[in-house]
Amino acid sequence: MFAVPRQALLKTVIVWVAILLVAITNGALRDLVLVNLLGPTVARFVSGIVLCAVILVAAALTARWFGSLPLASRWYIGGFWLVLTLGFELSVGYAQHQSWQRLLDAYTLQGGNLWPLVLVTTFIAPWAGARIRGVT
Repeated sequence: MFAVPRQALLKTVIVWVAILLVAITNGALRDLVLVNLLGPTVARFVSGIVLCAVILVAAALTARWFGSLPLASRWYIGGFWLVLTLGFELSVGYAQHQSWQRLLDAYTLQGGNLWPLVLVTTFIAPWAGARIRGVT
C-alpha cells in the first residue's frame, strides 16, 4: 500500500520538477560564473549549499499546499524525490557517455562537492518543510 494520497502524487512531481529546474540553473551559474570568481572547489561548495537551501525552502513553501499528511507520507515523498533525483542524474550521465567512475565521483565529498548532502536534504526536505511550517 502506497502511503501518499493520490492528490499528493501530482504535487510531489510538480514540486520536484520545479526544484530540478532551479538545480539546473544553479549548476549553470556555478559553471559560468562562480568557478571563474571563486575557483572550482569553493564554487562547488557554495553551489551545494545554495541547492540545499533551495530544496528546503521549496519544501517549506509547499508544505501547506500538500495539506495534512501522515508523517510516513512526508518520508515517502522525500524518498520519491530522492529516487527521481538519482534517476535523473544517472540518466543524464549515461546520455553524456560518462564513465561509472566519473558518475560515482559525485558521491564523494572531495573538492568541495556537497552532492551527498544535497541527496540527504532532498530526502528529509518534505518532513523538514512541514516541521518548519507547523504542518502535520
